[in-house]
Amino acid sequence: MMEGKVAVVTGAGGGVGREIAIMMAGAGAKVIVADIGASLSGEGGSASPAQQTKALIEQQGGSAEICTESVAAWGSARKIVQAALDHFGRIDAVVNNAGILRDGIFHKMTEDDWLSVISVHLNGSFFVSRAAAEHFRTQESGAFVHITSTSGLVGNVGQANYAAAKLGITALSKSIALDMRRYNVRSNCLSPWAWSRMTSSIPTSTPEQKVAVEKLQRMTPDKNAPLAVFLCSDAAKDVTGQVFGTRMHELILFSSPRPIRIVHRAEGWTPESIAAVAVPALRAGFMPLDTSETLFDWDPV
Repeated sequence: MMEGKVAVVTGAGGGVGREIAIMMAGAGAKVIVADIGASLSGEGGSASPAQQTKALIEQQGGSAEICTESVAAWGSARKIVQAALDHFGRIDAVVNNAGILRDGIFHKMTEDDWLSVISVHLNGSFFVSRAAAEHFRTQESGAFVHITSTSGLVGNVGQANYAAAKLGITALSKSIALDMRRYNVRSNCLSPWAWSRMTSSIPTSTPEQKVAVEKLQRMTPDKNAPLAVFLCSDAAKDVTGQVFGTRMHELILFSSPRPIRIVHRAEGWTPESIAAVAVPALRAGFMPLDTSETLFDWDPV
């Protein structure tokens, strides 16, 4: 489905990104395996994870090159896109998958915890997409897939930085879809469920947490790759501005916020009338304080 195309997959040194890169290569794409090789929390760096993915692709007869530049800075993100042009002469698809975690309860989260996660996830998705957009615009084609999370779409405890970045990515994707549709450029989000390095840090100190982790361990990263390949292929030429999820063998389409209830008062509102009239009328539509685990409470199938 991707014969003749060139794809950049960030964070492709392991987990979901690696599986997407491998499947894209298997579908005929030439792949830039972009991974800085940092730890889960963003420290250090190594070319080994990207080289390992490249070797796996080549063992299966595919074509790949690596790039170990960071997504979290304007200049280095542009080098990632340039790597596709230097090695393969063009760029057709970008999967913004690179990420780190700095989990912590909100009132204890540090400035560095916040800025580091926002820099990689949200800024990184913008920087790499912005670099590729110039080439997509010129050739009047291209596809973005941005990895989001139910941590932002629904909510999770102890992930204010990650949740804010991941929900921000959905707004970025929609804006790209709107701004770039005149150039036949598509932009979609994918929220994966998978047991990987990004989820291995989930605590298992309670019976409920142990059950949640056991469910995750059955959802291997490769289950998320088919949708990413489809979204970057010409078969998805009319699919843009959407937020999808992949959970074991389930495919999920998420809604975007829309007005669900409106109240009107001809004479205007006071704080007292809002308390007495508006809130009781609106309360039935209030969003619950649920989390991803409580909302998706059935076993993955």
